[in-house]
Amino acid sequence: MLFLIFQLDAERYAIDAATVAAVLPRVEVRRLPQAHDAVVGVFDYRGEVVPVIDLCRLALGRPAREVMSTRIVLADYTDRAGAQRRLGLLAERVVDTVRLQAEDFAPSGVDQPQARYLGPVARDAHGLVQRIGVRELLPDAVHDLLFQQAAHA
Repeated sequence: MLFLIFQLDAERYAIDAATVAAVLPRVEVRRLPQAHDAVVGVFDYRGEVVPVIDLCRLALGRPAREVMSTRIVLADYTDRAGAQRRLGLLAERVVDTVRLQAEDFAPSGVDQPQARYLGPVARDAHGLVQRIGVRELLPDAVHDLLFQQAAHA
């Protein structure tokens, strides 16, 4: 399996490349008043309004840095009703991919109910990498509000 690698500070994380529709440069987004703190806003991608989540703000409590390797990862996202949607993930150091097998990943040994998106961990030539579950990024209540706001933007 191919994984897209990004970083949160010095730590490496992986998203299944099969869920990635595109990797885009940082673009201007329209802010959504009263949205969840990790929601950067929305942007137009080929006629579709796409919400953008700042992974640094979600995980670290700080905004993503404005550097050349900061990208918007356009991910396929299945909502609770089973509908396919697009979700923009603002991430730093999106510069690499790695091939790993499902069996290369093992539980981290730490249960983090407040961060359901943190999945199992694997080791490669560069150290540990933790898998991120795109569907688990936001609580259901935030997901519902997010896509309602995006639809009205």
